[in-house]
Amino acid sequence: MNTPQDHFETLLRDVARAGVYHLPHSRHGGHDDIVAAAENCAYVMFRVDLSRAADKQGLLAAIGRDMAFPEWFGSNWDALADCLNDLGWRPGEGYLVLLEHCDLLHERAANELATALQVFEEAANSWREQGVALWCLVDMQADGIAWLPGL
Repeated sequence: MNTPQDHFETLLRDVARAGVYHLPHSRHGGHDDIVAAAENCAYVMFRVDLSRAADKQGLLAAIGRDMAFPEWFGSNWDALADCLNDLGWRPGEGYLVLLEHCDLLHERAANELATALQVFEEAANSWREQGVALWCLVDMQADGIAWLPGL
């Protein structure tokens, strides 16, 4: 029998599909199965808590803090792209970023969230070309990201 964790492990190993996805709460058992699957894949996992982020500055600060970006991180879109494209300080077989509690940010700064997700998607594309998976899963209840594919 294929468990939710098995499902996620198979999915996460598929580098060709890596990218940015909406993570609905009702799918396949929630975060615990995804976290366990990422650990089984030897992926470096980052949990970014965006529950207090309400603007671009709060978003970038939370990402920089929770992903333990280097001190030179400049809290702008270019610096975010630079850090996501060079995760040398955290080598792994692949990467999983859980952007958790995105609803407030989506409500107050939807354009900034969309820009950040574009930066993550571009980084995932770059990593994919190197044969490495970078997954970014967006934890949000709102329906306003219908353009973002579900996992």
